[in-house]
Amino acid sequence: MPQPEQRDEVEMLAMMLLIRRFEERASQQYQAQKIGGFCHLYIGQEAVVAGAVAATRPDDYFITAYRDHAHALARGTSADACMAELFGKVTGCSRGLGGSMHYFDKANHMYGGHAIVGAHVPLAAGMAFASKYRKEDRVTLCFFGDGAINQGGFHEALNLAGLFKLPVIFICENNFFAMGTSVKRSTSLKEIVDRAEGYDMPGEVVDGMSFREVRDKLGEIIASIRKDPHPAFVEARTYRYRGHSMSDPASYRTKEELEKFRLEDPITRMRAQLTREGKLTNEEFDKLDKSAKERVMASVKFAEKSAEPPLEDLYKYTYVAEGESGVAFKESSEQEGVSPAKARATKPARQSPPGKSRRSDDGASKNGDAADTAAATSGSKKA
Repeated sequence: MPQPEQRDEVEMLAMMLLIRRFEERASQQYQAQKIGGFCHLYIGQEAVVAGAVAATRPDDYFITAYRDHAHALARGTSADACMAELFGKVTGCSRGLGGSMHYFDKANHMYGGHAIVGAHVPLAAGMAFASKYRKEDRVTLCFFGDGAINQGGFHEALNLAGLFKLPVIFICENNFFAMGTSVKRSTSLKEIVDRAEGYDMPGEVVDGMSFREVRDKLGEIIASIRKDPHPAFVEARTYRYRGHSMSDPASYRTKEELEKFRLEDPITRMRAQLTREGKLTNEEFDKLDKSAKERVMASVKFAEKSAEPPLEDLYKYTYVAEGESGVAFKESSEQEGVSPAKARATKPARQSPPGKSRRSDDGASKNGDAADTAAATSGSKKA
């Protein structure tokens, strides 16, 4: 059976830099009104998804919530396809139809990008059930925030995963806030990881600001799951340096708290570790950073030049074509004495409003980019 790739740590640092620079550029393009809708940034949490990628195989399944840009990039979706999706262009990873919260890349086994809080957790259980049913040696990794753990579907999914011993890891990226609500005010348990015990699955807490700790702990859990399929729960304690979304000034937290976590910056920490061990020089880091910035800038140009989805595609993904799987639609139409083809042909066309119709998430904070850039390129105060 295929084994996880031994991912070079410098390569993984480069991945984290690409994610950081992509998110910073997305912030700038959003403020320039090139990106519509909502936009949730992953700045500060890069070690979680990088560690997960380093511990898994390319054929394992990833599924996540709305803060999904990093998961797509980490799994191998190109920066071009990711930026084009933010711009609503046909060259995007979801053909311009999903936007920031609905990335999807089947080729790289990244199955979303889901906007409804906690709604994808049952999907992860279903994916793991399919893997076990087909006797596939795959593990599903399901990422979500601390705000999802109080949703009904979350508990139902963990119950089924525990009952059927499904090969899935539920990874709570605990950044301590569900939008603007502190986890202390929303969750009865003092430790989120204790949720695992109620569903007869092992639970672990990891430092989500440490790439190595995330990689090593997930590696141990995945090895155990491949040997004897079962679910697991991981609480990765991390921190987002920006607000919940671009419209959130994050006034609910103090400057002292933010600065405390900036000292734990995952990129700065990993750079310091590799430099101290003789695996990376300052010049080499600068080259990695320059390369990441160039790739992201090129992705912006690609997105700007790409075409928008044509208007005639408006209903393209609404109904199933004749002869394809569409049992429910056929049955409901035929019961009324109307064929599916006739039903589609007689449906009135929608009028498209003039100009752009994408919703804007106004009120973006414009003070974060410089601080995040400085944090990633400065020396670490803690290895």
